[in-house]
Amino acid sequence: MSDTFNHPIAYLTGEYPRATDTFIQREVAELRARGHQVETCSVRRTGAEHLVGEEQKIEAKNTFYILAAAKSPVTLISAILGALLRRPGGFLRALLLALRVAPPGLRNHLYQLFYFAEAAVLAAHLRKRGVRHLHNHIAKSSCTVAMLTSELSGIPFSFTLHGPDIFFAPDHWRLDEKIARARFVACISQFCRSQAMAFCDPKHWGKLHIVHCGVDPLRYDGGDDPVDTNLLFVGRLAPVKGLPILLRALEPLTRQFPDIRLTVVGDGPGRTALEHQVETSGLAEHVRFVGYKSQTEVAEALKAADLFVLPSFAEGVPVVLMEAMAARRPVVATQIAGIPELVADGGAGLLVPPGDVAALSAAISKILANPARATAMGIAGRAKVEAAFDITKEAARLSDLFQGQRP
Repeated sequence: MSDTFNHPIAYLTGEYPRATDTFIQREVAELRARGHQVETCSVRRTGAEHLVGEEQKIEAKNTFYILAAAKSPVTLISAILGALLRRPGGFLRALLLALRVAPPGLRNHLYQLFYFAEAAVLAAHLRKRGVRHLHNHIAKSSCTVAMLTSELSGIPFSFTLHGPDIFFAPDHWRLDEKIARARFVACISQFCRSQAMAFCDPKHWGKLHIVHCGVDPLRYDGGDDPVDTNLLFVGRLAPVKGLPILLRALEPLTRQFPDIRLTVVGDGPGRTALEHQVETSGLAEHVRFVGYKSQTEVAEALKAADLFVLPSFAEGVPVVLMEAMAARRPVVATQIAGIPELVADGGAGLLVPPGDVAALSAAISKILANPARATAMGIAGRAKVEAAFDITKEAARLSDLFQGQRP
């Protein structure tokens, strides 16, 4: 049996568990089902608004929170001194690394020292738990902590690279250094891998592996064929998701489809402005905001929907699109980043240019006006998810990487 199975691996993110990152929770659950011991760790404690289901509450209860632990002066000081005494060479290398990869400016250097302290606390926790490998999701500040933890402790690390925001500032987050030091990098799409290749030395390209985020298709069984005009959006209510464009596209559709309804699942900083837009544009009878929902509730919402719409300006490969396709819902999404690797235009749905209100409205109209085509798109989407985005298959690839095998 692999040493990885005999000893725990640790998962680290900035916040865990979150209602918006259920794909990480699924991945952890599937790895555990495959026999891995997975310790979940998080820099910050998640807000109560994210604990929307029993699975999130259980994960939160069993997750180690770095900043919460570091609030104890005894814990913090003993972790730093322990790292120095146990591996003085690693301590010095980690400290110098933290300062060397800092972006310009005093504030950024100060942040790096905070990351170093967090890494010391995490390293002490991993040692106590017998962890032999550390894996990070979202390759920004928490991945910096993972990289420094690895240098402090000697525990190898890896990370899953998502995008798109890290690709806006790869130098700031020193993506090149993280790839160079990681044992491997799981890229969620071909597009993601190509961006990683652009920002690292070609000698490290062999570390970059495609491991999709995934869903359990069986969880989304049971819905009727799409025959009505119920639209669904699921996601953070933030500008990058493009929801104002969808609301504008909805206005002319209310004349063509008087009974059209849009349910918005999610929350975030843009909610107040979006609700104001709904009120002032005469859409109050057509749009409903319902906040964050559990995985089970999202699955039920998808079964009740006839069309899923995601008008984002930037994405990786949205897991919520996989969920919609697994539920045999046709989708309308923007033709950006890794989305075309999941949704073939005219196959599982229609793709439109980001920010194009007229194109979005027309695509929605085409599908709603043709229930037979909507059903065919739903069938095609389900087949695509089963073939390439099933969490069981993707977790098996990741498991192979943890064990030092090429998937």
